[in-house]
Amino acid sequence: MDTQKLTIVVPAYNEEEVLTSSIQKLLSIEDKIAAQNIMGQRADILIVDDGSVDHTWEIIEKLHHSNSRIRGLRFSRNFGHQSALIAGMKEAVKSADMIVTIDADLQDDPEKIAEMVDKYAEGADIVYGVRNNRESDSWFKRTTAQGYYKTLKMLGVELIPNHADFRLMSKRAVETFLDYPERNVFIRGLIPKLGYKTEEVDYKRTPRMAGESKYPLKKMLAFAWDGITSLTIAPVRLILILGTLACLLAVGMVAYAVVTKLLGMTVHGWSSLMVSLWFIGGVQMVSLGVIGEYIGKLTTEVKRRPRYTVQTILE
Repeated sequence: MDTQKLTIVVPAYNEEEVLTSSIQKLLSIEDKIAAQNIMGQRADILIVDDGSVDHTWEIIEKLHHSNSRIRGLRFSRNFGHQSALIAGMKEAVKSADMIVTIDADLQDDPEKIAEMVDKYAEGADIVYGVRNNRESDSWFKRTTAQGYYKTLKMLGVELIPNHADFRLMSKRAVETFLDYPERNVFIRGLIPKLGYKTEEVDYKRTPRMAGESKYPLKKMLAFAWDGITSLTIAPVRLILILGTLACLLAVGMVAYAVVTKLLGMTVHGWSSLMVSLWFIGGVQMVSLGVIGEYIGKLTTEVKRRPRYTVQTILE
């Protein structure tokens, strides 16, 4: 098979503490892959600075000047992890035959990239990095993650459990993915929809070497909600079902009220009335909120604003 080029895309946001060591590690892994003399003899690294406010970009410039295999792309501000991944893939696909995405903290095992390249050589267009355990997570994070995967499955969303954004994709798989024009993107939910041949590589996630997680609880919850509302309308259908059940219950209550009135068993109660009003009012507010989320996303899609703004590219 002809020589194939490998590009590793690394989104980075305020990663000054780990970036240099992480890039050196990735360079050595690319050298090992080249030494295997199967594929990926040509390789480089593309770092996407997602509007960092520390010295991340200065480090990227220094790495670029010291090694031509290291390229950089800088956003004008923070646009988010998913936008950084898309920008990196869009730039990398211009010259790469296979693209690996991995976070700068290297909690995902970079040694598995060689195994991903092997599976690509065997014909896989997409190779998922899948965690084989979640021992490094807290009980809360582990439990909520498993519950989230089960919820999405019940809602009809095809997702690879315990897979984040550590994956290898072929050139044609990336080009097909980039044809999806929506702005509210949940990448790990869209990739399985591409339909290409896939494989999986198991790995154990390690704690961060330094720095802080860029996904605290608030961001994780927002990301999870985006995943649901970007891939399924099941919440709106659930509202329809609840509304239908409420109407049926109301009909039953009318019948009950008529019977009790005729039997002279009517009881005047302020508490029951207030509880009913608050309950119905709460359901209505939640329903409007869910519908509003979808309307808001539709508004964003209709405006067709750019996903991100690139300030600088280091070729």
